[in-house]
Amino acid sequence: MVILVLNCGSSSIKYQVIDMEDASSKLLAKGIVERIGLPEGDLTHKPVGKEPFELHQPIPDHTTGIKLVLDALTDPAHGVIASLDEVKAVGHRVAHGGEFFPESCIVTEDVKAKIRSLFEIAPLHNPANLEGVLSIEKVLPGVKQVTVFDTSFHQSIPAVNYMYALPHAYYEKYRVRKYGFHGTSHKYVAKVGAELAGLDFHNSRIITCHIGNGGSVTAILNGKSYDTSMGFSPLDGLVMGTRCGQVDASAITFIGEKEGMSYAELNTMMNKKSGVQGLTDISSDMRDIDRAYDEGNPRAILARDMYYGRIKKFIGEYAAEMGGVDMIIFTGGVGENSCEMREAVCTGLEFMGVKFDPAANKGARGVDKLLSAPDSRVKVAMIATDEELMIATDTYNLVK
Repeated sequence: MVILVLNCGSSSIKYQVIDMEDASSKLLAKGIVERIGLPEGDLTHKPVGKEPFELHQPIPDHTTGIKLVLDALTDPAHGVIASLDEVKAVGHRVAHGGEFFPESCIVTEDVKAKIRSLFEIAPLHNPANLEGVLSIEKVLPGVKQVTVFDTSFHQSIPAVNYMYALPHAYYEKYRVRKYGFHGTSHKYVAKVGAELAGLDFHNSRIITCHIGNGGSVTAILNGKSYDTSMGFSPLDGLVMGTRCGQVDASAITFIGEKEGMSYAELNTMMNKKSGVQGLTDISSDMRDIDRAYDEGNPRAILARDMYYGRIKKFIGEYAAEMGGVDMIIFTGGVGENSCEMREAVCTGLEFMGVKFDPAANKGARGVDKLLSAPDSRVKVAMIATDEELMIATDTYNLVK
């Protein structure tokens, strides 16, 4: 069954076309549409076994972008399907499902209304995600659609870990609580990692570290999310590329008062101007921070030490919460590519039973691999995340 997987951002569409069967999957093509709504848009289409194809033209909206993707998929030269009739379902990544969606689901009018009702608490992602659903209704009418939520996996977190110690009325009125994100990735890498280490996923304590420009750590107890470092929004927890992570809220109100900043300006400052970018004034990209670190830049050294240190802090916290840990997993753009980060985070965890293997770690990028010594009580691994495959799998299981 041919499934189109869409991840629509505010000005981009990432896509994959996957041929799914009960026990196997085959990637047919992947690509990205960028700069939607700008004077010059881009489509980069990579069909498996054929030459990649690029297109540069104005792409005013998501519907136009998706049309271009469908044209590329059926093109005689670089297409991967004979006609659009072959696309049996479309799976969408949706950032926020609130408390409505503990599982992925088939799109209905009710589902769309609920996604829309969450615009207020996920203004950067949900409007674009819904735009993808509405665009498909226009260009592939009648094709079944499935929504897969970043928050679903974390709906198993108990109240003791998701509630904030704020007046209860705000939870009742506005559902202010921890939601957590990157759920699709945390679930996928934990399952694959448990298999790699010979652990029973449903009887284990796993800590997954999804580290990219945005990052989060999750405690997975017996196959279910038990706690996670992102909160009401993707701002909380780790030090990130441009996000501050955990910070004393009164420091923010103090700055706002001193600088005469509005709530919106404070929000932008914390989400877009903080993290390693704010600490260094160099870049939000860890590769640039690594270069400055190697050159001895003191602010880059501090920023990287804080970035690594915060990950380690959450691993300690979650091991305590679960009464120990059987496995630690690294994934995401930085998690899969930075040997330095993995080693720095695991160094000093020997007291917990971690025996890290620097030789196995050295040069390992984007593969599924154990990074702990054979006699390590706690297994350490890097797993290449594949959120698109998870979305395709959920879509297939719901529509087959």
